[in-house]
Amino acid sequence: MQHRKYPFIVGFLIVPLVLYITFVIWPYLQTFGYSLTNWTGESQSFKFVGFDNYTALFHDSVFRTALWHNILLLIFLPVITILLALFFAFMVNVGGREQAGGVQGVRGAGFYKIVYFFPQVLSVAILIVLFGAVYRSDSAGLLNGFLVKLHLEDANNPIEWLNDPNLVLWCLLLVQVWAGVGFYLVLFSAAMQSIPKDIYEAALLDGAGRSQTFFKVTLPLLWDSVQTSWVYISIFAMDFFALVSGLTPGTAFGGGPDHHSEVMATYLMRNFLAFGKSGYACAQGVIIMLVTLIVSAITLRVSRRDRIEF
Repeated sequence: MQHRKYPFIVGFLIVPLVLYITFVIWPYLQTFGYSLTNWTGESQSFKFVGFDNYTALFHDSVFRTALWHNILLLIFLPVITILLALFFAFMVNVGGREQAGGVQGVRGAGFYKIVYFFPQVLSVAILIVLFGAVYRSDSAGLLNGFLVKLHLEDANNPIEWLNDPNLVLWCLLLVQVWAGVGFYLVLFSAAMQSIPKDIYEAALLDGAGRSQTFFKVTLPLLWDSVQTSWVYISIFAMDFFALVSGLTPGTAFGGGPDHHSEVMATYLMRNFLAFGKSGYACAQGVIIMLVTLIVSAITLRVSRRDRIEF
């Protein structure tokens, strides 16, 4: 019977494997092949140029700017999102002090979870419309109007949130944090609910405070979820195409003002669709893939810890 199980297993694996190679691996190989040519995207003929596209990329000031912006997003987006999600999840699930040794969570925890998760159900298009109104560069904008009412801003000189080179990238970062915290709050909440309450009660009986309970009990037991979340958010930070192209000024696919919100994905699409430099754009796509793989590997390696069983 031992020798019969292998054809059975292969029979189940062969179809998913063929589909994965066809729709995932092969497009990557095609992209790398096109990146070595001067393909314009519309022509059926193209010439092999070797690594000229890659050499040109690292002499391209716009691409270097876009890469730097992605690095900033890779640093700040996971840190802010995960810290806020962990804090809110901890308060919602084990932040209460009135019942059962403080392991019941705050009052109205179920309602708070719904409120925090609500932005996650909004599509990117709705986010763009919503925050387009929030960041409007006149006194009719929600944020500017609020500041004017508080007399923190002159109505005749409103802040140009999405046109200010020093503010635009951080405004986009806040949009994604607002939209993403709820998802990770629910993720961490589910992980926290699987932790036996006896552990929290024992820690509290030993005199542990709220901060000690979080850092000594909750965080170590949630580390696998935090690690996975960090990788997922880092992958998203390498994209950021929709928000930039929908909210920022620019000739095609946003990125303004003057490339101060440019990311690699928007520059790739501009070269591919607007400038007809498809081989050059494919080289950018390969760079994005490599950076994403490197960041994911480093994150998994640096954040690796011994698994704690309970």
